[in-house]
Amino acid sequence: MPKRHAGVCLLALLVAGPWAVGEAAAQNGLTTAGRDQRTDILGAFSDSLKLLLIEHGTRIALQEKTRQALEEGKFWPDYRRSVRIPRQWDDTDGGLVNYVGHPIHGAAAGYIWLDHDPAAPSDFRPTPGYWSSRMRAFAFSASYSLQFEIGPLSEASIGNVGMRPETTGWVDYVVTPIGALGLIVAEDALDRYVVQWAERRVKNPLLRIGIRFAANPGRTMANTASGRVPWHRDGRPITWRE
Repeated sequence: MPKRHAGVCLLALLVAGPWAVGEAAAQNGLTTAGRDQRTDILGAFSDSLKLLLIEHGTRIALQEKTRQALEEGKFWPDYRRSVRIPRQWDDTDGGLVNYVGHPIHGAAAGYIWLDHDPAAPSDFRPTPGYWSSRMRAFAFSASYSLQFEIGPLSEASIGNVGMRPETTGWVDYVVTPIGALGLIVAEDALDRYVVQWAERRVKNPLLRIGIRFAANPGRTMANTASGRVPWHRDGRPITWRE
């Protein structure tokens, strides 16, 4: 299969897959409502595919090297050559991407899991239930990150990151999930102790939205992937008339 055609097929799967999975789950009664308090794994999987669509779509739109890699060579042989054990810690990305951007995208995946885990507290609270729910989000984020790096719908398959050894490093595999866990806890604490404090005093809805964006970038990405307004909070809608 020509490389461009294989890439188009993968993107089509990214577009159609989440809605197909969600429809199958609904038809079989496997949504959260139908399973009482069990985690909606299919729902988390569906929304994580939508997050992948956003991330890979952005890469293709903004990165000429990614578009060029989809045009050149053969898809599956190049993908196999791109999957490798890193030889070093750093890759060719800058520090802002590795130590800020990647934890944010990992936190978004973690929040997607939490959105489908009815046992997970919605805000920060130092209880065993809170910490166990965030560790489950950490595990999901680590799996999402591994797939994003070398899975069938990954940087290795869409753009051939890793074909050149210097373009892959352990930093992505370690910093993304660990940074995501730290960022989720930090965002939860900021939302409870700073954002909610500010919202009791700030009435302008645009300012309240801006505060939520600034304090919770991971949750903002997760909301977007889940088809909600980016500033969504359960039980705390922002209305335009106070």
